[in-house]
Amino acid sequence: MASVFSLVLPCIPRVERGAYGQKCRGSKFFVRKTRKHAVIRACSEQTPPALHSTSQEITMTAANFVLPLFIHEGEDDVPNEAMPDCNILGWRHGLLDEVYKARDVGVKSFLLLPALKPPTMGETFSDNDLIPRTICLLKDKYHDIVIYTDVALDPYSCHGFDGVIMNDETVHQLCKQAVSHARAGADVVKSSDMMDGHARAIRTSLNEEGFHDVSIMSCASKYVYNSPIGGPLDSCVFDYFVDKFNGSFQMDRANCKALIEIEDISEGVDILLANAFLHIVGLLRDNSCLPIAAYQQSSGEYSMLKFGGRHKLLDEEKEMMQSLLLFRMVGADIILTHFARQAAALLAGEK
Repeated sequence: MASVFSLVLPCIPRVERGAYGQKCRGSKFFVRKTRKHAVIRACSEQTPPALHSTSQEITMTAANFVLPLFIHEGEDDVPNEAMPDCNILGWRHGLLDEVYKARDVGVKSFLLLPALKPPTMGETFSDNDLIPRTICLLKDKYHDIVIYTDVALDPYSCHGFDGVIMNDETVHQLCKQAVSHARAGADVVKSSDMMDGHARAIRTSLNEEGFHDVSIMSCASKYVYNSPIGGPLDSCVFDYFVDKFNGSFQMDRANCKALIEIEDISEGVDILLANAFLHIVGLLRDNSCLPIAAYQQSSGEYSMLKFGGRHKLLDEEKEMMQSLLLFRMVGADIILTHFARQAAALLAGEK
């Protein structure tokens, strides 16, 4: 009888039995010759983990993570019931301690988010504002970290929107805020307002002030505040009631062909950020050579996994790592996640 080759596709694991009666199942291909024929089969379930890791396509390290940190003007940390293990940090002591612990497990990138601020728009671009002071404090203490800042007006407004409603006036204010952060020592300014022309205007303002090396991470597709899953983040940023719907200038979560709304690629940005879903991250990856960043569905996913783990409904660590790995699999180079320190500790073999 002629030789027969049996092909097992990697996406459809199946038990095969060769002439020697050996079972094998998995996702790797090996050719094993038997007495009667050659069989192309998946590797055995008994394959050592070290051998599996030699053909691993997607890697994830602490260098992929950016840790968002909520900070406030006070000295003491404020417990955050909506997001367990994610306190609102006092900008002097609690913040420095958290950054120290994160650096110890390899996380060296941090996003500063002002929280519990009174709605005073005049502080938005003041060099004495909370964010510029915090940048100077961190840069004096730790010289090897990367600081991202959030260029947005919502923490400074009484209505909770990312701007002052009028597009051009909002962009003007955002430019002054970005320059203020750069002057204090920010490495990356994250523009999350979704205003028309914001990226080009910020790039121009930074260049005019001599900050050519300061990068812009633009929120190229933002759905999060159109979704209830972003609710826990709002509870951290605002200490007053905000009932906002940003659908007038943010993207409809029912739209998947998001690229028609993305102009930032041609406006001089350095990193594209998707506050969105996995398929949107994949769309950005397929259509741009820029680094792609993803916010882990804001704070809602973090809270769900935390509460699920506490109530023994799921394995928090396994679900956390799977969630983060999915972002890497669809093409995210950078992951903004409140799990950054916890995940980096696991990757380093710590608990």
